[in-house]
Amino acid sequence: ALGSVGAGLGATTATFKGGIGSASAVTANGIKVGAIVVVNAVGSVTVGNGPWFWAAPFEENGEFGRRGLPSSFTPDMLAMRIKGGPAASERENTTIGLVVTDAILSKAQAKRLAMIAQTGFARAIYPVHAPLDGDVLFAAATCEKPIEPLVELTELGMVAANVVARAIASGVYNAIALPFPGAQPAWKDKFG
Repeated sequence: ALGSVGAGLGATTATFKGGIGSASAVTANGIKVGAIVVVNAVGSVTVGNGPWFWAAPFEENGEFGRRGLPSSFTPDMLAMRIKGGPAASERENTTIGLVVTDAILSKAQAKRLAMIAQTGFARAIYPVHAPLDGDVLFAAATCEKPIEPLVELTELGMVAANVVARAIASGVYNAIALPFPGAQPAWKDKFG
């Protein structure tokens, strides 16, 4: 289940309800990578107050609404939107995730994969890694398929970053607003 389930039940972003998101892909050499992310960011995953996800360039098969990006960006769209304002607390904001691959990776390579894949946070959340965020991404490998340690690991990280960005958008796209007064609205309630 995606969206407002499990750890994603109380998750929010600056503008919409957050939640659990997931995505996967296969590299050109057949290495699989998947991501699961709990999106509870202090920033926003959409451009301004509109329907466009920052992760739009990486969307596959309409997985989060096929809205693309706006034709142009206004200063208001690029203005900072964070939840909580001056009273915000780091305890309330953490986007946490996991990327898993079937590649054979050493501990050091898994760490490198996590480092590269975390770029997906920056492709999907604006602003990201703020002092009010406790963001972290873990990596794991099932160690089934050999991988060349330089170019193929770099490609795997690149694809994993795209998958992480897609998973973040998916978490917000699939979220459902909580039935409480003043609860953060769901993206689908406004743009669905």
